[in-house]
Amino acid sequence: MAEPAGPRRIIAFTPQQSAAAARVPTGAATSEPRLLDRVRIAVRTRHYSRRTEKAYVAWTRRFVLFHGKRHPAQLGASEVEAFLSSLATEGQVAASTQNQALAAIVFLYREVLDLELPQLAEVVRAKRPLRLPTVLRRDDVARVLAQMSGTPWLVSLLQYGAGLRLLECLRLRVKDIDFAGHLVRVREGKGNRDRVAILPAVVRDALRVHLAEVKAQHERDLAEGGGFVELPTAIARKFPNAAREWGWQWVFPATRVYRDRESREVRRHHLHETVLQRAVKAAVAAAGLSVRAICHTFRHSLATHLLEDGYDIRTVHELLGHRDVTTTMIDTPVLNRGPSGVRSPADRLEGMLGLGGSGRRGEGERGGASGATWPGEPGELSGLLDNADSRGAEERGNRVWSRNLGREGEWRHVDIQTGTTRRGATNAGLPN
Repeated sequence: MAEPAGPRRIIAFTPQQSAAAARVPTGAATSEPRLLDRVRIAVRTRHYSRRTEKAYVAWTRRFVLFHGKRHPAQLGASEVEAFLSSLATEGQVAASTQNQALAAIVFLYREVLDLELPQLAEVVRAKRPLRLPTVLRRDDVARVLAQMSGTPWLVSLLQYGAGLRLLECLRLRVKDIDFAGHLVRVREGKGNRDRVAILPAVVRDALRVHLAEVKAQHERDLAEGGGFVELPTAIARKFPNAAREWGWQWVFPATRVYRDRESREVRRHHLHETVLQRAVKAAVAAAGLSVRAICHTFRHSLATHLLEDGYDIRTVHELLGHRDVTTTMIDTPVLNRGPSGVRSPADRLEGMLGLGGSGRRGEGERGGASGATWPGEPGELSGLLDNADSRGAEERGNRVWSRNLGREGEWRHVDIQTGTTRRGATNAGLPN
């Protein structure tokens, strides 16, 4: 694509940067491979993920090709603005995609070329649509899970029960599961942040059975000369033998092994996310839901159900590992329960999932919520819930009334002003 017409705004170089830019070859035939290698080295030096490396290299290549293979050091802010604007106007990309391209270009100039970009005021920004996340009702969560089995079922239940992102769940190592403390340790989550999440009781037995099968598979891999997994860079350098240790193995390993190009080790990666995405899509369709639910919907549903159960927003914010909270979240009273003091909503589905005593659903099993019945609420509570919204709750004055889906014959009352929760039998009537 030809260089856009119009006034060109060159980056303000320092004398040292100008001298460095003058040494850059005019043609890109010899400079582009070297430039992309420099981007890779800079990303790896900062211990960014492989996905980040792949994305930054791809955006650098697109930026160079957009301007006729000219070296970025010879381009100015106007060329950067033209490239980013074209993504929105011609490429019709999402705002998140444009932001990723901007981050890659800023990284290229700042960390690779040692140049500082000025304020990019002329960029046409892609519009970010305001969409509310899809949230499933508790019975809908059970209906979807009832259509799943095996590893996809276990991953989805753990996603809902612990509020994990899909890749956070798939990247769990054996040592990250704390059965004694009922906790899951999330390493290098979104934003490269660690956190602790809850390990729901409804998951534990099934997870123990699953890990026993994974360990047997790992022992077979060891016997065949494999059993390696990819390690974080610092760990691999300091403890080279850890790649075959049981604690570093993936909780959800892939079904096939591969040979690493650099080390030539026979490794097993974690399960690919597309396996789960396809399984959830099929389960949602089989459950007959009209909403568009994906793997991440389990996480949104957990957050909503915790708030319905009376947990404060700050506790939910910490469990989910969000970077920031809104002013409303900050003003909410903090209960400081911590992960171990939170009962996961997934535990209320145990009777609906057909787990039995073993905590394991067999391959192809489709029992559980299909035959579940909800307890009846006689009298005033029954009429109230008949008119309730999709979450089974209704606001009356300054109070919210809702049924407790895990306990038959109870009402639950949450006072919005004080944050207190009261429970009682349905035959006693609603509180004043």
